Parts: sequence; C-alpha cells; structure tokens
Amino acid sequence: MTRRVVITGAGTVNALGGDVPATLAAMAAGRGAIGAIDLPDLDRLSIRIGAQVPNWDAAARFDLRSLALYDRCTQFALTAAREAVASAGLTGPLGPRSGVIMGTAAGGIQTWEDNYRAVFQDGKSRVHPLTVPKLMSNAAAAHIAMAYGLTGPALTVATACAASNHAIGLAFQMVRAGMADVMLTGGAEAMLCFGGIKAWEGLRVLSPDGCRPFSHSRNGMVMGEGAGVFVLEARDHALARGAEIWAEVAGFAMTADASDIVMPSQDGAERAMAGALADAGLPPDQVGYINAHGTGTAANDRTETAAIRQVFGDHADRLAVSSTKAMHGHLIGATGAVELLAVILALRDGILAPTINHDGGDGACNLDVVPNVARRADVAAALSNAFAFGGMNAVLALKRA
Repeated sequence: MTRRVVITGAGTVNALGGDVPATLAAMAAGRGAIGAIDLPDLDRLSIRIGAQVPNWDAAARFDLRSLALYDRCTQFALTAAREAVASAGLTGPLGPRSGVIMGTAAGGIQTWEDNYRAVFQDGKSRVHPLTVPKLMSNAAAAHIAMAYGLTGPALTVATACAASNHAIGLAFQMVRAGMADVMLTGGAEAMLCFGGIKAWEGLRVLSPDGCRPFSHSRNGMVMGEGAGVFVLEARDHALARGAEIWAEVAGFAMTADASDIVMPSQDGAERAMAGALADAGLPPDQVGYINAHGTGTAANDRTETAAIRQVFGDHADRLAVSSTKAMHGHLIGATGAVELLAVILALRDGILAPTINHDGGDGACNLDVVPNVARRADVAAALSNAFAFGGMNAVLALKRA
C-alpha cells in the first residue's frame, strides 16, 4: 500500500535567519538579506554582494575536534538538522527505519579553497590529514546520520541548483514506498567564498546590484549560502506518536532537458511540473501557489513563465507565483530546501512570500508574482520548482495538512 508522507519538522540557517521562525518572519515581512559580503581578497572580485549568513561563529557551536571535520557547509547542515529533529519531537538513535538524503552542488568548497591557498599560495607541503573527509560532498549527510543514529538509507545528491528538490523528492519516494519511516532531507551549501564567486563570475550570470526576479530590469542572480533540513515521515507513523504535521508532500517529478548545459528548456520544466501534479493526483486548478525557481536571469524567468502558462492554461492567471531568491539569494544546491519554507508558509500559515525588488514585469513574465508585499491567501496545494544547469529539473507538489 502506498503511504502518505508528511513534514513534521524543519530547520534552517540562511541569511534571512538562524532558524525557521526567523526565516518565516523575514519572508512574511518581505525583508531582503542581500548586501555587501565580507571575504578575503574581495578587491579581486567583480561581484561583491551576496546573501551571507551573518556573524557565523562556528567555534561557539562546535568543539575544536569536530571543526577539524566540519566544513562550513557541514556546519550549516548540522545546525539545520538539530532544529529539524527538535521541532519534530524526535529523540534517541532513530535506527534502521530512518535515513538521510542531502543535496549540495559544491560540498566542502571552503575546505578546497583553504587547502589550495595553503599549498599553492603559502607554499606548505602538507595539508591536514582529515582534509578529504572534510571536503567530500557526502560529509553533511554522513555527519547527520551519525548524530541521530540514522542507519537506513543515507546519500548525497549533487544536481546543481535542483539538488535539494531531488534530495527531498527521493526521500519522499523512499518513505512512500515503505523503505523508511523517517527521513531527514534537504540541502546545504557554502559556495559564497572567493573561489565560488570567481567561478560564477566567469559565467556572467551574477548581478552586481541585486536580484529582481521577473522584473524588466533583472540582470542576474545573487548567490547565497546556508541550509535547510526537513523531517519527512510516514503519516501513520507521525499520527501514532502525536507529531505535529506541517504539510503533506503529495507528489514529485524529475526530468532532464538533454539539450544544453546552461540554457533552460521550457519542455523540461513543463514535464516536471505536469509530472508532479500527476504524481500527487492534483488537477492544475487546485494549485494556489508556486514557489518559482525565479533566478532573476533573463532566460530562466522567461522560460519558467512560459512553462507555467502551458501547464496551467487559463488558471495561470489566478496563480500566485513568487521567487524568494530576491530575499535569501540563490543557495545553489540548498536553494530548494530554504524555498520549501516559503511553501510551508503559504500552506500552513496562509501567507504568500513576495517577490521583492519587483519594478514591473516584462511582457514575457506576465504572472502574478506577488510583487514586493506579502499577502494573505487560502492555499490548499502548491508546487516548488527547481531547474538546474545540466538541464536537471525537480518539482515537488505539496498539500495543506
């Protein structure tokens, strides 16, 4: 029998806030967290803005022995996981009926950078003996599994900007299929470092002055950092232990464009959204909100708008479609996890997070993007879109609890 899957806990750290309540409050207030960044060699960067986690003090959160193993990415993931587990009311080793799937694009990129500096810039001949386990992309998932005794399925998904949605979708499928009762899932990223920004500068898709999704003046994305982790649980398992249910994960679909390494495909986006609706058994006209991928690049926003209109037809005129990246930046492999909080805000709290910095849409972005100010709405079902470089698309469908 196919099982229903619900969200019973969540945790986050990102530029908007150090936990879920602070992040939801910032989203509801339409407060942006993009600003000047503080990094070594900032004068060598053309792009000097981002959504940086403020005042991050790793030493206050983890002991020195642990920090020898925890890249900034892993630190974010463990912090978010701690809040998620606590909010779900879970205790003790969770055992073989539990697992973890995390998404990331770059994993321990700060550790890569630190060691490259040590060897190539400072002339050192050796690096720390734990460098490899610190930088590996599956480090966050491994440490979360160890922290909570998750001895079932454990893995990391690396599909660029769709990694979190892929991770959450796969965890959903595992619980639904009976492979696990509880899964911790989401994404973590700490690419907002000198090397990360320098690499993205080469693509010429970063904005020097702000993120304005769906606006006529949009000129690129702005990078962010952080993590989001959720507790996905079989509904009967959650009810049996009296857990609070935040929302229901009802469907998931993933597609490949198989066409271009960086340019988005309308067909791929359409098939992912339509597939998620079909998997959830949702008619298009029952969806009240979409958290768009909405990067603020000319091609993405135009293509996503066209795909939404094709899938939803006339109902697209009654759909609220917002991009929260204008507030928290593009967290690359973690972005879908933080954006899922905006979906929960809509479904559970009846508040649609706005697309801030909106200064008027162009003719190719003619959707209700909830411009600049949040609004109240009765939303029974929603989608969360993620469309990545490589043409890898992942869409989640959720219902109100």
